[in-house]
Amino acid sequence: MAVLGIESSAHTFGAGITEKGKILANEVLMFPIAGKGMIPAKVADFHSKNVARAINAAIRKAKVTASDIDGIGYTKGPGLGPCLGIGYLAARTLSGIYRVPLLPVNHGVAHIEIARHANRFRDPLALYVSGGNSQIVGLEEKPFRHYHIYGETLDIGVGNMIDSFARAAKMNPAWGSTVAKAAESGSYIQMPYTVKGMDFTFTGLLTNAISQLKWQSVGDVAFSLQETAFSMLCEATERALMLTNKRELLVCGGVAQSKRLREMLHAVCMAHGIKFGYAPNEYNADNGAMIALVAEKMLGAGQRRHSIKQGASQRYRIDSVEIAW
Repeated sequence: MAVLGIESSAHTFGAGITEKGKILANEVLMFPIAGKGMIPAKVADFHSKNVARAINAAIRKAKVTASDIDGIGYTKGPGLGPCLGIGYLAARTLSGIYRVPLLPVNHGVAHIEIARHANRFRDPLALYVSGGNSQIVGLEEKPFRHYHIYGETLDIGVGNMIDSFARAAKMNPAWGSTVAKAAESGSYIQMPYTVKGMDFTFTGLLTNAISQLKWQSVGDVAFSLQETAFSMLCEATERALMLTNKRELLVCGGVAQSKRLREMLHAVCMAHGIKFGYAPNEYNADNGAMIALVAEKMLGAGQRRHSIKQGASQRYRIDSVEIAW
C-alpha cells in the first residue's frame, strides 16, 4: 500500500511516498525566505508552480507509478491559509483522477508520528516545537484516543520568536541555525523567564532581547535568548513528565533541529531515567514523508473520506484529531 503525502503548511512544499511504513521518497522545495519573512500569497504562488515538480520527483525517487498510489494525504492544517489551499487542491485533484482515498492530516500529529516511528516509541510525551507551534502533548484514551495538550505557548511559537529576533538582529539567513551560531560566542545576561505551570510565553523575552541589542553584543543576546527559551521549555516539559509518568520523551518539529535544545532535554531525561528521542533533521523540518506516513496509518485504520472532514483549516487543533491506529 503506497501512499503519497503532500505538505504545504508554510514555506515548504513537500511530496513524500511511504509503503508499509517505509519512506520511499521525500522531496522538498522551499520558498526562499527574505529578511522580512513570508508573504502567504507569494509562498502559495511558489507552491502552485512547484506542485508537479515535487510530486513527479517523489514518484521517480520511489520508483513507483501514479497507478501504484493507494491513497493521498495532505496537510489540512494548521498553517497559512493560501499555502494549505494549494496542497489541498493538488491532493483533491489527484484523488479524483486516480480514484483513491483523500486523507486530511494534522501537521502536528505528523511531526510527532514520524519521530515516534523513527524511535519506535510506544507512548511518548512529545515536545512539539516549530515556527507556529510550541506544545507539550501525549496520548490519552478519553473521550477518544487523541494527543492531549498538557502545555503550550500562550502567545507565539518558539520558532517564530527566534526567527523574529534573527530578523531584528539583521542576520542572514534569519532563522534558528544562524542564531545558534551567533550564540556560540556569547555569555549569559538576564532575560525575562515566563512559565505558568506547563504553559509558557515568548513575546516578553523577544521584546527584551531586541531592546538589549542596542547595548549588548549580538552573541551575548543570542546566547541568552536561546538559553532562556529552551530552559522554559525544559522546565514545563519536565513538569509534564512528572505529571503523566510517561517514560519516553520525543522532541519534534523544526526547532527540534537545535542541538542545544536536544542536549538540555537529554539531560532532563537522564536525571529521571527516561528514554529520549528525535527524528533525523530531514524529518524534523516540514516534509511530505511525515504526511504520507500518517495518511498510511489512517488508511490502515479504516479511516476513509466518508468518516473524516476534508478541506483546509488554519486552526486545526492537534487535540481534535482521533488517533485510530
